[in-house]
Amino acid sequence: MQIERAAYAFQMEGNPVSCEELTQGHINKTLKITTDAGKEYVLQMINKYVFRNPIRLMGNISAVTEYLRQRVEDKRQAQHFILTYKGTYYHRDRNGEFWRMSDYVGGFALDTPETPEDFYQSALAFGRFQQLLSNFPAEALYETIPEFHNTIDRYRQFRASLELDPCDRVAQAKAEIAYLLKQEKIAGTLQLMRESGELPLRVTHNDTKLNNVLLDKETRKALCVLDLDTVMPGLSVHDFGDAIRYGAATAAEDETDVDKMELDLDLFRVYTEGYLEAAPSLTDKEVEMLPMGALIMTLEVAVRFLKDFVDGDLYFKTSYPEHNLIRARTQIKLAMDMQAKWDDMNRIVAETAAKMRKQ
Repeated sequence: MQIERAAYAFQMEGNPVSCEELTQGHINKTLKITTDAGKEYVLQMINKYVFRNPIRLMGNISAVTEYLRQRVEDKRQAQHFILTYKGTYYHRDRNGEFWRMSDYVGGFALDTPETPEDFYQSALAFGRFQQLLSNFPAEALYETIPEFHNTIDRYRQFRASLELDPCDRVAQAKAEIAYLLKQEKIAGTLQLMRESGELPLRVTHNDTKLNNVLLDKETRKALCVLDLDTVMPGLSVHDFGDAIRYGAATAAEDETDVDKMELDLDLFRVYTEGYLEAAPSLTDKEVEMLPMGALIMTLEVAVRFLKDFVDGDLYFKTSYPEHNLIRARTQIKLAMDMQAKWDDMNRIVAETAAKMRKQ
């Protein structure tokens, strides 16, 4: 493959000798650049249709990663972005496309945990991310996706779509709609607590899936958190909750047999232990609300899937007409299982927090 011209805008060690496309991501074009000095880099073209303000996006990422790199012992625990010769963390080419470059770290990522230890390591990574940034001024960051976890507003948009019913699909989802509307009050709990200041504003990742944690190939220990495009001000309990929603579920989001979907309490405990171990600066109220974070994130995602089904599948990619409806059903089943296990979830968090305080 020909060396991508944009690579030469960055302050690499040595001259590029090879260029290999990496296909793991689905949003940004990603290339691996190797130089004659033996250095390896990741070169990405930022998808400006998804991220409308690449300059402010890179302002967020560079501020957070440079802050992290001053606070980690092993530099592999924080991504390192490379400056251009103009002294910026992005390069705009003659076609108006935006590029960025970071060091390539030779670890690996998993889509789902192969062992409970894998999930524990992801909890350590995201907990450490939260802890290291606990004194970072979150309000200084650009809000990449405004009102992203404002569940009150998500419900407002959901009701608007139900009223319009543009594709005549509401009738196919009456039971699912009824359940989600019944949860509307509880679903707004965290947003109200954010507005009142009862929960502190934090630097949040907002995509806390296992595949955004880089693991060491030899030790299988967590190295760093990847994919910082959605880093912005938010609530720690949302990050925790989304990790649980995705990683402690017993079935995939688009599993057609909803009876397979449950919350794995053992994995819930494993993640809680890792997260609280790595993030001791969380307030007592944040710790108390961790189960609520899991429930509300599950309800929020269910609302988003069902809204998109009603709208005609405009946002999420689908493989068949009922795909988003199926996704909504699995999230509803997961939320219902969380509600059935609510006392267990709260007990696990309380026991774990008490154990951490004694250490």
